Amino acid sequence: MHMKKKIVSAAFAVLSCCVATWAVPAVAADTLVVGVTTTGVPFTFMDTATQKPSGAMVDLAAAIAEDNGMSVQFEQVAFSALIPSLTSGKINIISAGMLATDKRREVVDFSLPVYTYGEGMFVAATDPKEYLLSDLKGEVVGAQIGTSFAEALKATGTFSEVKLYDSIADIMRDVKLGRIKAGFGDQPIVSYQISKNPDLGIRLVKSYQPLKPGDVSIAVAKDNAALLEKVNASIRKLQETGKLSEILAKYSL
Repeated sequence: MHMKKKIVSAAFAVLSCCVATWAVPAVAADTLVVGVTTTGVPFTFMDTATQKPSGAMVDLAAAIAEDNGMSVQFEQVAFSALIPSLTSGKINIISAGMLATDKRREVVDFSLPVYTYGEGMFVAATDPKEYLLSDLKGEVVGAQIGTSFAEALKATGTFSEVKLYDSIADIMRDVKLGRIKAGFGDQPIVSYQISKNPDLGIRLVKSYQPLKPGDVSIAVAKDNAALLEKVNASIRKLQETGKLSEILAKYSL
């Protein structure tokens, strides 16, 4: 009777192991899992023709994977969920229009910079004024959740409210409809979208000087120094060969 219990226990252990293996999606060790967001044109976005992620940071991640002899797998994640997805191990790197801020450095590591920019201010296309930040005192403005400049805008004490939105598209809509006075978004993203769609009904305010200019970098988990070293080595190589400049130019950056 005792022997039967051992056999049953051993069989149950093997079955449990198999079930656990089946429950976890298989990702090959030589696959680079990249977190991207589809609302970050021209850094990361969904190509409507191919229904696949596209953009400068998508091409960069693919080039880094190729340089290291790895295949690449892109995971679409909301911008605000990118860092949690990285720290929980769901993805290996973040390759998006994300600035390497001190606050983010507390929880993730960043690669060498690949591009530098700040936030831009946009207003309704029918509004011709070239605003300074102080001109919007007491107004309601919008910014995207998770961006480095959302809190900086609140901290100025200029506005009656800084409404937080899930996407730049939602902010643009409310600016066009007059629901908020102005919106703030990553300058190259807003500029690219306006150039591709003049009917958006908004325009960038050329006189605006960004509060939070910074560097776009690839984010890697803090416990993955080996991967960070590989990413940096690839970025250096892509810079030296001119490939990085080609990728950025392809998306008007």
